[in-house]
Amino acid sequence: MLFLGAGSVIHAVDGEQDMRRMGGLWKHIKITYVMMWIGSLALAGFPIFAGFYSKDMILEVAFGVGSGVGQYAYIMGMAAAILTAFYSWRLIFMTFHGKPRADHHVMEHVHESPMIMLFPLFVLAFGAVFAGIAFHHGFIGHDWKAFWGDAILILPANKAMENAHHVPFLVKVGPIIVGVIGIAVAWLAYVRDTSIPAAAAKQHQLLYQFLLNKWYFDELYDRVFVRPASWLGRVFWKGGDGRIIDGLGPDGLAANVVRLAKRASLLQSGYVYHYAFAMLIGVAALVTYFFAATKGH
Repeated sequence: MLFLGAGSVIHAVDGEQDMRRMGGLWKHIKITYVMMWIGSLALAGFPIFAGFYSKDMILEVAFGVGSGVGQYAYIMGMAAAILTAFYSWRLIFMTFHGKPRADHHVMEHVHESPMIMLFPLFVLAFGAVFAGIAFHHGFIGHDWKAFWGDAILILPANKAMENAHHVPFLVKVGPIIVGVIGIAVAWLAYVRDTSIPAAAAKQHQLLYQFLLNKWYFDELYDRVFVRPASWLGRVFWKGGDGRIIDGLGPDGLAANVVRLAKRASLLQSGYVYHYAFAMLIGVAALVTYFFAATKGH
């Protein structure tokens, strides 16, 4: 739903995809704005929405395992929840709120998407709001064993699902709390005081560059995989295919034929005395061979 909503926004701003060149769009594309809110609320796991039943249950099951790995998974899940809420509402605030940062020609032509694009959003929004309410008893409620049957194997000693329904109240409301915190931080940085992101980036330059370059995964991938693969490809291409296969094979044979043909063509000078001289050499060689053979017998 959020992907299609992003597509609706891009369509509205004539193909622009950079949020830094948007802003103030909610008045022009109100339906898409509402759809993005619904999708973001579901993604952040707010009550009633479908994401509330799935994400919260995952965190509660992780906590209910009672092991060190489960606690680690719960903490990482909570960190992901606050980051999810933050970047989701960063998107909403930068795209739909504030002063327009797009070119005035783009803003003059901002328009809502046609119904053929909005209708799938309506269907997905309906599911985002009501799917959790309708199916949570079968998926994760007390009837989950009957619903899943043999599709998911859970050993009898594993009581994580049962424990999830009896975790402390703070564990249950924790995802909602961190979600609200993430939204509040996004509102503070991108609505209340928009100078905060630039100041934070300037103050923490190394961390900002690290995050801006996506943890340098692209550079690391290039160094570890792309460059060695390119080097190996050149070795097989230039050395194996070019020098060995083609050099000793068709290209080598063709080159030798051409070389011999050029040398042989030098004998065809067109002068009679050259041909007569060659014939004399041939006769002399033949007579020499004949006498040598006769003397040997």
